[in-house]
Amino acid sequence: MVFKKMLGALGVGGPSVDTVLSNPNTRPGLPLTGQVNLTGGTNDVELAHVTLGLVTRIEVETGGGDHGTVGEFHRTPVAGRFKLNAGQQLSIPFQVDMPWETPITDVYGRRLHGMTMGLRTEVAIDRAVDKGDLDPVAVHPLPIQERILEAFSQLGFRFKNADLEYARIHGVQQTLPFFQEIEFWPAPHYGGISEVELTFVANPHTVDVVLEFDKRGGMFVGGHDAYGRYTIPHSDADTTDWARVVDGWVRQSVDQRQAFFASRGGFSGGHGYHGGHDRGRHGSGIGGVVAGAALGVAGGMIAGEMIEEAFEDDGGDFGDFGGE
Repeated sequence: MVFKKMLGALGVGGPSVDTVLSNPNTRPGLPLTGQVNLTGGTNDVELAHVTLGLVTRIEVETGGGDHGTVGEFHRTPVAGRFKLNAGQQLSIPFQVDMPWETPITDVYGRRLHGMTMGLRTEVAIDRAVDKGDLDPVAVHPLPIQERILEAFSQLGFRFKNADLEYARIHGVQQTLPFFQEIEFWPAPHYGGISEVELTFVANPHTVDVVLEFDKRGGMFVGGHDAYGRYTIPHSDADTTDWARVVDGWVRQSVDQRQAFFASRGGFSGGHGYHGGHDRGRHGSGIGGVVAGAALGVAGGMIAGEMIEEAFEDDGGDFGDFGGE
């Protein structure tokens, strides 16, 4: 994918930028490569820096309810201070290492409804900074994530929506201050639950799978939901019957939900993926939610633009993970 833009914020006759991705498809933990092509304007200029930023849509909870912001959550420097002569053409290669917790945007070549991701090029001349247009990026699941998504589809769950929420998950080590929720309508044969929300938090060795069942009163209203948390090594992706394992997770949570309502207490146990629950998925006292656009994402880099100014609704609706 290619975008090209005259850097208007840097003045009339300033340089232009053309950022080209070698391949817009990637996965968490893998590199995204390409080149930034700069063309000098009518005058010589000294550029302060060229930086790339991964940008996505994040839901932020405020006193008036949730709202969406465009958040830059990962930055990669491409070049420091250098001189760009008038009319000069310069190509700068880059590699952006995708964070392991990068949200999934595409499954089986189809965009998850509610998800979007872009790479933005920032060019600065001293105090003048121009943030270029967004180059779309497609983030596909890791093998273990894909197997678990397949299992939900095989068990009859229907995809509902996906979004990102600015918060911390209790008991899970996060490097990003937000997480992705992939929401499903439950299969009819699982009685007692009205909705399932799936969250992946990956690192180089394992993936934490966090499940929330029967969400009713918002993420910080306790006493109505059942939670499950399981830690899985990447090496188990192709050696496990994931439909059986996911079925066990769901049935165990349905059974324990009744005990949860009765006791208003927490589930205890280990954190292996064959058992163990951890209540308090969204601990308001752990990280919590910070209101407004001044959110410290990846060192204080979250933009204040409204969603509509940066993204266009692609209209995609991934209704079936096992799509035809």
